[in-house]
Amino acid sequence: MLLCGRGIVWAVGVIALVCGMPRPVGAGTASQEMDSVETKEQVLREVSQMSTGNLGTICMSEPFYRFAWAPLQVSRFDSARQKADLLVRILRDLDDLSDTSLVERMVQGLLASDGRISAARVLLRETASSAPGRMRLVLTHRLVSPYTPTEPTPQVVTTTPKASVVSSKPWYIGESETSRNATRFQKHNISGSIGWWTFPYFQCKSRRWLLSYAVPILTQTTSNRGRRTTMRDVGMLSVDVDVTSLDINQCDRKSDKATPDSQISYFHGTHKCDRNSSVCVFSPGHGWVQGGYKCKCKTEYFPKDKTFNGSLVEVAWEGKQVKNPTYEMLYVCRSCPKDCPNCTSDKPCVAHYNWPFRIALLTISSLCMVFTFVLMGMVYHYRSVKVFRLASPTFLCICLIGCAIMYLEMAAIFPKLDMYSCVATKWTRHLGFCVTFSSLLMKTWRVSLTYRVTSAHKIKLTDKQLLQWLTPILLIVLVYLGAWTLSATPGTDVITDYGGLKFKQCTYDWWDHSLAMGEVLFLMWGVKVCFSVRKAESFFDEAKYISWAVYNIAVVNIVMVSFHLLILPKAGPDIKYLLGFLRTQLSTSTTVLLIFGPKFYRIVQGTGDQYDNRARAKGVTASFSLNGLGVMNDEPADLSQENEELKEEIQKLAAQMEFMKIVHMEMNNRHLKPKPGGYFSEKNSVMNTAQSPGAKTVHPPTTKTSEASNENSSARLSPAAELASERV
Repeated sequence: MLLCGRGIVWAVGVIALVCGMPRPVGAGTASQEMDSVETKEQVLREVSQMSTGNLGTICMSEPFYRFAWAPLQVSRFDSARQKADLLVRILRDLDDLSDTSLVERMVQGLLASDGRISAARVLLRETASSAPGRMRLVLTHRLVSPYTPTEPTPQVVTTTPKASVVSSKPWYIGESETSRNATRFQKHNISGSIGWWTFPYFQCKSRRWLLSYAVPILTQTTSNRGRRTTMRDVGMLSVDVDVTSLDINQCDRKSDKATPDSQISYFHGTHKCDRNSSVCVFSPGHGWVQGGYKCKCKTEYFPKDKTFNGSLVEVAWEGKQVKNPTYEMLYVCRSCPKDCPNCTSDKPCVAHYNWPFRIALLTISSLCMVFTFVLMGMVYHYRSVKVFRLASPTFLCICLIGCAIMYLEMAAIFPKLDMYSCVATKWTRHLGFCVTFSSLLMKTWRVSLTYRVTSAHKIKLTDKQLLQWLTPILLIVLVYLGAWTLSATPGTDVITDYGGLKFKQCTYDWWDHSLAMGEVLFLMWGVKVCFSVRKAESFFDEAKYISWAVYNIAVVNIVMVSFHLLILPKAGPDIKYLLGFLRTQLSTSTTVLLIFGPKFYRIVQGTGDQYDNRARAKGVTASFSLNGLGVMNDEPADLSQENEELKEEIQKLAAQMEFMKIVHMEMNNRHLKPKPGGYFSEKNSVMNTAQSPGAKTVHPPTTKTSEASNENSSARLSPAAELASERV
């Protein structure tokens, strides 16, 4: 009879597996196919139907519905297991287990204190010849916790002969299942455990989910005159634990966290949230039902913080299988635009970068930077020409190096700003300004010193001395920028433009403000120096062009700061890049044109070695530097050019001596008649005599008669004197 029952159970299990139905407890070991998502979802649908009251034909044939592959974590019920094991050990020592009153008191005393246990039963094995091996139900005790006095009084139910067969119950342990190879129960390697836990099952009458712990009652018998001891199975104890309050968790398993005891972890990963755009968030308190979760959109998707009810998602998922678009339209989050992780719509939130426009501006700046290096080569090539030699080629090259560094700022702010580009921006902007501005002011300051000297002592400042003043200035800036980069590395801030679009901008803190104040003071000092030399005479008017360049740098920086902070504080990235380009071109390129344009113009005209008319009128040469005129460098003079200048000076002195000689020789020769309209005519005689270097000393005007005689005598100068005067 027992074999027949097993065959029926095995056949039912095979049919359930083929038809896709849950398999009963006696169907064998669960395979990998049973643990698949499809199988779990099928079991989950059955569980949800029973929990919601949609039983159908499930409870018509049997009062229980069992699941052979939905194990629970029974470690949470260790207290109930330990009490049941203790009760079984006590029952083993009793002589008469049929005393129901004694068994009831023991069950009530040991098990009622555990609120998780809802019922307990004791079964004894029949020894009569009419039904050998069958279990007889001695009592069924519905436990009442001493903390819940409102429950009904427990009843002791004694079995009748018709109800003596209980092998179909989910908590029944057959005679051959007292070993650890039992397949109808969950296998748990629990230390000290002498029984087995069943798989969860549904009790149709009470509509509750239960989990039973069954323990065989074994007694020790001695036979063959005490030489052989055997264990005899005389009955079993079964306790029911109510697990209806547990919640099914369909969300993905978190590897870093253990599943709480109040959740059923078997159905992990069966949620229907869109895995690409949303995450599953478990909702406690729903019980054994499907859809006890919420789908929340990820940070890169919108609507932001939107959640979808899991029950509705499950229904829409079923419709998706029959080509219903509801799931895709309502329960799938939309991807945010690029670089907008916290978007609320599909509108872009990041400012657009006009890359062709930025590339064009960067190309122009790069060509300007290359042009500065070409100018450095040309300055070195024409270093012996006066227009460059007197302007200190060393400082001209330093100025061009500073201009090239300032052009590099356009490459630093070209891409989308990050920490590295911001560091490069700070270095190129401030270091380039310091190098260019310092080299120009050193030359202007030298002119200012020589121009303000009132004594006959000549001041001579060579390029080497000026470099000794320039080096500490550059060293201070380098130390400041290095400390800034290492201690408080410049980063980026996210700002918005007038359209609400975000983009990154380099941060501005007290490091920026301190350096900006220093540059403003340095610029003010430069303007003061340039203003003080506005009337100074210099070779090729270089001081004037340097002053114009300094004024231009001051005005351009003030205007651009006003645009950035006051006029267009929320301009987009392309507008800010354009403003940076204009600032670089108006300050740097204009400086290059003002300083080097006139010099190369003279080279093209072939007048690079010729002074202007004012310097020539004052008799200034390359070998002699007068106060307020020109600058001196420490390069050796060109001897051939200096010889030509000396010859020119000698010729001028010879002409003046010849003029004075002729004037004194012909002054008293009255027989010489002056040329009409000539230099010694009567009309100009008085003026010429007064201008003559020796006229006043030779013929001092004492009386009117002498003045008239002097006029008549001077009027009769020979034409040779007039010719000499014209040579001068």
